[in-house]
Amino acid sequence: MKLFLKGDRCFKEKCAIDRRGYPPGQHGQRRGRRNLGYGIQLREKQKVKRSYGVLEKQFRGYFKLAERRKGITGENLLAILERRLDNVVYSLGFASSRAQARQLVRHGHVQVGGRKNTIPSFQVNVADVISIREGSRKNDFIRASVETARGRGIPSWLEMDADNFSGSVSALPTREEIKLAIEEQLIVELYSR
Repeated sequence: MKLFLKGDRCFKEKCAIDRRGYPPGQHGQRRGRRNLGYGIQLREKQKVKRSYGVLEKQFRGYFKLAERRKGITGENLLAILERRLDNVVYSLGFASSRAQARQLVRHGHVQVGGRKNTIPSFQVNVADVISIREGSRKNDFIRASVETARGRGIPSWLEMDADNFSGSVSALPTREEIKLAIEEQLIVELYSR
């Protein structure tokens, strides 16, 4: 499955998934091999980790946090991941990918509530205002990303003010608002072993 991690750089003739519909290697085309049980659950977890740019130890911590909260564990996990500052910067359209959003945050271009924040894993809350620093608003990459974000769309739980390079969190994300093709129940089953 394509994860589109690098923005729009996967061209038809260069993309391995479009060229070949089977795994790489000598035994990739063998018939009869199927992912069963553990393999499917592991792939789902890896897909989520790579989509959000989170390593194993941090992901395990997010899962434990989601497990302790009231409600459905899988939906809690996705809500926690969606509320990361680097993901919110990407969702607001200040960056063309989550990796670029992470770099913008680490380099000090992003403010939360008027104060510089350089922690990509920072959890935003309702009524937090996320903005781009005054000096960084002239950056060509940020300007281009804001223009392309208008066509991509912004999640309903966020509000965007493109003229002032700012956005705010109007509500917490729900499962219906998270557009990634993820089966979070498989991740819960994997960690429940």
